[in-house]
Amino acid sequence: MQFVDKARIVIKAGNGGDGHASFHREKYVQQGGPDGGDGGRGGDLVFLADPHMSTLLDFKFQRFYRAENGGAGGAALCTGKNGKPLTIRVPVGTIVRDFESGAILADMSEGNKERVILHGGRGGKGNARFATATHQAPRFAQPGIKTAEYEVELELKSIADVGLVGLPSVGKSTILSVLTAAKPKIAAYHFTTLSPNLGVASRHNRSFVLADIPGLIEGAAEGAGLGHDFLRHIERTRMLVHVVDISGSEMRDPVEDYQKINDELTKFSPVLGEIPQLVAANKTDLPEAEENLARFKEAYPDVEVFPVSAATVQGFEALLDRVVQVLDTLPPVLRYEETDLVESVGYEPGFKIKRGDDGVFDVSGGDIDKLLDSTNPDDEISMRRFQQLLVKNGIISALREMGAKDGDSIRLGEWEFDFVD
Repeated sequence: MQFVDKARIVIKAGNGGDGHASFHREKYVQQGGPDGGDGGRGGDLVFLADPHMSTLLDFKFQRFYRAENGGAGGAALCTGKNGKPLTIRVPVGTIVRDFESGAILADMSEGNKERVILHGGRGGKGNARFATATHQAPRFAQPGIKTAEYEVELELKSIADVGLVGLPSVGKSTILSVLTAAKPKIAAYHFTTLSPNLGVASRHNRSFVLADIPGLIEGAAEGAGLGHDFLRHIERTRMLVHVVDISGSEMRDPVEDYQKINDELTKFSPVLGEIPQLVAANKTDLPEAEENLARFKEAYPDVEVFPVSAATVQGFEALLDRVVQVLDTLPPVLRYEETDLVESVGYEPGFKIKRGDDGVFDVSGGDIDKLLDSTNPDDEISMRRFQQLLVKNGIISALREMGAKDGDSIRLGEWEFDFVD
């Protein structure tokens, strides 16, 4: 299966259903009262962390996700059907961001976690709701609230306690297969691993998750190879086991290799450079390993080095013991603070007024959109209520303060009318 760890999609909650305008009709009842029902609520849009998913591949083939709209109200006070919520399944570890602002909307770091990203629009009120002592036969109903589309970015960051890092072909995948039940692809060529492999290791009745991060190369922090794609999977690991080929079998110097990878981690993010590390000096069964190991310890006297051999399965007990000890001192896996989508895109209650170059006063704001959505321009009483709300919300007085005079054009959304003081 192709591994995809980034995707961009468009999401939308369901519109609220329109309210209904009708009057009771029954034999021998000449003037039945209003009996229009309310519209149903639109469906919510929900994200679910699915433990059985491992890639964002599905989102390459489907980009638009819309929850069901609420049903319209009916006669005899019948309420419209609520729209069904739409649940979008993503792999555990997925971050959901608002594409425009970059705000994190959901951190799906726990299996089966649900997060409502968008709430469905409220259903409009039927005309029965507007009956009063002075208006006993309202002929208008309220439209349902229409919801907006949002573009969001999905980014999969592997969730693991320990990340195995190092240059290509140092034996990370083999070590993962030795320490866990994972079966990563292993071959004698570079970049055999093209996506993170996860496995669970156990030691002294303690279990922890290891991630085999694909091989990094010099320049990874600038995007060389698949640097950015690989490095972001390290960001949420609690500690690193830095694997080096201590034998130098790939005609590389393990002392230089160790420094190269640490330089790339720090360049990509200072946080990565501060993650605790242990060094697994692999391939100690090969010639020149002993000499290189002594040279490595001399070059890095403060680094904890554990000689191991994935080929002969030797040296891992001491490494695992130390991993467990270090994990006991570290905080849990990083979790991101979630932001409500409406806040992240700059929603502000109230309204804003701006006079354009054409002299038209533009009135905008979240409350204005809701007011327009709930008004029927074809009904006199509905429009009268609209005008009363403009006065009540201070919009008319604000227009006066900005110099609006009789006959000036006022624009609210797609509506435009003349100002009358």
